[in-house]
Amino acid sequence: MGHKKLIRFGELKTFPNVLEYPVTMAGKWAHFFGNPHPLVLELACGKGEYTTGLARLHPEQNFMGVDLKGNRIWVGAKYALTHGLKNAAFLRTQIEGIDTYFSSGEVSEIWITFPDPQLRRSKAKKRLTHPRFLRLYQKILEPGGRIHLKTDSPDLYRFTKQVIEIYGLALQQDITDLYQESSPKPELTIKTYYEGLDIARSRQVFYLCFSLPEVLPQADEALEKLLKEDPVPQG
Repeated sequence: MGHKKLIRFGELKTFPNVLEYPVTMAGKWAHFFGNPHPLVLELACGKGEYTTGLARLHPEQNFMGVDLKGNRIWVGAKYALTHGLKNAAFLRTQIEGIDTYFSSGEVSEIWITFPDPQLRRSKAKKRLTHPRFLRLYQKILEPGGRIHLKTDSPDLYRFTKQVIEIYGLALQQDITDLYQESSPKPELTIKTYYEGLDIARSRQVFYLCFSLPEVLPQADEALEKLLKEDPVPQG
């Protein structure tokens, strides 16, 4: 590990707005933030541009960026501390265990911004909108809590639309070319570092907003059948 990363990892342990693998925080986030405001998560937050951007726009809410990469979290956490964003914090952990850090209904919304689309079919279960993850989100989201996906991957967008249809999710908004919208909401114009890279080279940004039913139906076989017919190459 490089010297710069070692310094950052050391500093993370001193940051009051960063928790690493906390085991006793479920149900205690209102106390952590010092207020009962709604709690919004950004998953795979990277450098935290969305976490801090949303915190600036909505001081009446609390925002938590979640990622495993401490070197990236350091950037967002440092920015929040420097700019006095007391409603922005970061959780360093694996998203696969997200349900262990929050109690039922403790989270009001989830943002997924420019995640790795995991294009190969063999990696489908790692897509953050796969039912494997939706079932985790269901454990911590309040009833009707919204999930936002912003991506430049047409494949992840299409996959998520298929999941929404197969599992009967409530689709609330569907935008296929965000920056062609005449007046997109301020929340949708926040740009992440990865958005600037335009990795998918699509020059197009997709946005989906949806919520989960009370019980996610058992439709995994239908999804597996769809994946087998998917033109994305098998890994």
